[in-house]
Amino acid sequence: MSLLGSGGFLQPEKVVQQFGISPDMKVADFGCGRGHFTIPIAKILGADENSSGKIYAIDILKDVLDNLKKRAESENLIHIEYILANLEASNPSLISDEAVDFVLMANTLFQSQKKENIIREAKRVLKLGGNLAIIDWDPTNLKIGSNEDGWRISKSGARELAEKNGFVFEMDLDAGAFHYGLILKKAN
Repeated sequence: MSLLGSGGFLQPEKVVQQFGISPDMKVADFGCGRGHFTIPIAKILGADENSSGKIYAIDILKDVLDNLKKRAESENLIHIEYILANLEASNPSLISDEAVDFVLMANTLFQSQKKENIIREAKRVLKLGGNLAIIDWDPTNLKIGSNEDGWRISKSGARELAEKNGFVFEMDLDAGAFHYGLILKKAN
């Protein structure tokens, strides 16, 4: 089954279905932006009103988080905590060590020259056995998305970086024609 949208673009609502998220999980959306993934994940977490689940929406831009908060409030999504943070810094997310079950990085790594710092932060906040999803622009398709500074990282490069930092490959994600997607498990 392909999750391609119009023109092969990413469809977050369908991609999220591949994550295996349940209402009791703690999730961190690194570089959440406008909430393309935060909102569908929050809907899963809110599917059970007694759920203890939570999603940490993390971004470096305050106005982006403010707009996401307004949108989430308009949809009565209550399982979101908003964190203003620079993920390239040391322990930037303010999330406790080993506190989350799942970390998502969607279109985050290509924006950074300090990709390893972001991967290390994911490892720090993930519980042992927790999953990391990396979704990013495919560098072989330079007609779509931004690569102004040449910071895109290939699928194999992202996998290698994660594995070097204590993750093991679990599966590929169907992320459309212009992105790749990986799920990796925190192994140590």
